[in-house]
Amino acid sequence: MNEKVRCLIIGSGPAGYTAAIYASRANLSPVLYEGMQPGGQLTTTNEVENFPGYPSGITGTEMMEDLRKQAERFGTDIRFGMATATDLSSAPYKVTIDGEKIIEADAIIISTGATAKYLGLPDEQKYAGSGVSACATCDGFFYRKMTVAVVGGGDTACEEATYLAGLASKVYLIVRKPFLRASKIMQERVLGNPKIEVLFEHETLGLTGDKVVQGANLVKRRGQSDEAQVHIDIDGFFLAIGHTPNSDIFKPWLETDEIGYIKTIPGTPRTNVPGVFASGDVTDPHYKQAITAAGTGCQAAIEAERYLSEKGL
Repeated sequence: MNEKVRCLIIGSGPAGYTAAIYASRANLSPVLYEGMQPGGQLTTTNEVENFPGYPSGITGTEMMEDLRKQAERFGTDIRFGMATATDLSSAPYKVTIDGEKIIEADAIIISTGATAKYLGLPDEQKYAGSGVSACATCDGFFYRKMTVAVVGGGDTACEEATYLAGLASKVYLIVRKPFLRASKIMQERVLGNPKIEVLFEHETLGLTGDKVVQGANLVKRRGQSDEAQVHIDIDGFFLAIGHTPNSDIFKPWLETDEIGYIKTIPGTPRTNVPGVFASGDVTDPHYKQAITAAGTGCQAAIEAERYLSEKGL
């Protein structure tokens, strides 16, 4: 079963909903498919205090519900479903939903986001939003003058540890290898910071605490003759082992970097395929903030309107 639409938006985070608001107001009659996580990553964040317009803060779920209602108010057709395949070889472009329905679209806005990598411990889910986070910039403020741990040994982990050291009283950096993979300058910043203690050759076994994270059980030099169990008291546990952009179904057609982030023409949401635009975390390996995602969603909708107008569609 095929359906033809003018503007198709894939994804329902801050980028997707903002694109929907702008596209609806431009009379593009957008259809938005929510994807595998309606509301995006922000729905896993308890408190959002850094999005403009919410002086008292708001939960991530509530904020995304506000954005959804705003998009619906202007006429966005919001549907439950996940894009499972694409054909961007020629316009109108084809997107398969849930392996069954094919949507043909004159313009597409991709806002599928990125998924944070986790260690795979049951405790990560147990304490999600209660001490476990994958975004220091988002949640670090809540750990002022507390003790936190960061997992990872690359640039992202070092950046997050340094950022948290400006807020927390102490930061443990848990590194599986006996060295840091980060750039030299980031290594120097971490190793020279008196608030950061690097735990080389340590791996996390689990987290402890009554309803919220209060500690972590580690193993030092796993499998070696001097293997040892280690416990640290912490208030927050931050994952900084990378993100996976949700871009696999677009890779046959769109240019991506080596990790999978969709490349856009600098300063625009335009991809290498005319009429296909990308916004939010699926294009952003650096900032990963709701406000920056929303901004690119706005840009994508404006570009889509211009593209459709120029094509007379």
